[in-house]
Amino acid sequence: MKLQLIIFAFFLLGTAGNCIDQKQVIPDGEIIQEPRDREIFEEMMQKFSGKKGVPMGELIIAIGKSLEGTPYVGGTLEKGDDEKLVVNLREMDCTTFVENCLALARTIKSGEPDYDSFLQELQQIRYRNGLRNLYPSRLHYFSEWLLNNAEKNVISLPAKGFGEIYPNRVDFMSKHPGSYPCLKAKPEFVAEMEKLESIISANEYYFVPKEKIAAIENLLQEGDFAGITTGIEGLDIVHSVLLTRVSGRIHILHASSSAKKVVVSDEPLADYILKSKTQTGIMVGRPL
Repeated sequence: MKLQLIIFAFFLLGTAGNCIDQKQVIPDGEIIQEPRDREIFEEMMQKFSGKKGVPMGELIIAIGKSLEGTPYVGGTLEKGDDEKLVVNLREMDCTTFVENCLALARTIKSGEPDYDSFLQELQQIRYRNGLRNLYPSRLHYFSEWLLNNAEKNVISLPAKGFGEIYPNRVDFMSKHPGSYPCLKAKPEFVAEMEKLESIISANEYYFVPKEKIAAIENLLQEGDFAGITTGIEGLDIVHSVLLTRVSGRIHILHASSSAKKVVVSDEPLADYILKSKTQTGIMVGRPL
């Protein structure tokens, strides 16, 4: 028996080594996509593969601007309760726009600009600790998206150095399950989301109040991510965007629900957010 255990241990070590060396391939049956998505990916790789050496933030903005005009469509990830990996480069909401730009840039930077690498990057970014399971495994709240991706060394959280503590208390999803098709169909997920919300709310977050954004613009960088925080009870943010400079001022590059497409804002972020009664500031992530 002892010899069998030793042999089995060596087998596990060998298998683990192989798993580390070999790229994991997500089976087609676990992916929701259209042929055009792969075509757009290949076009992106041809266009940007020569820019591997440029700073990550600049690469992300270059990719994002190449997607200007892409239609805004909400709820593109809501495709059933089995939580397959959704790939959609044809149409995006504000969060999937940010995720797609980051995943494409990381694929280029990886030195392995193939489609399987892109799928792995997208899954790593979108799911808690990179592990896709059922609906609750997705990073639904952008505050957790930022924190978890910082823990995975995908981004950093620069607002800790120039922002203020953000009183993040989330429970909107568990209190409004009817607004989410999967929670409505699977009530057992509501209790799980409630537990996750408690964990999310217990963590420490930093943000820049909207009245102070103009004063710290010099500390923001091309390609930073921002979650626009809100005073709406139970929510952390109402919009996610990329930050880019236009004539020296920080503007937002985003999938806009009002413009119905990906655009760069006409006005600086500081002016854009001051006009809103419900928007309170920004949480910031910086790509690594």
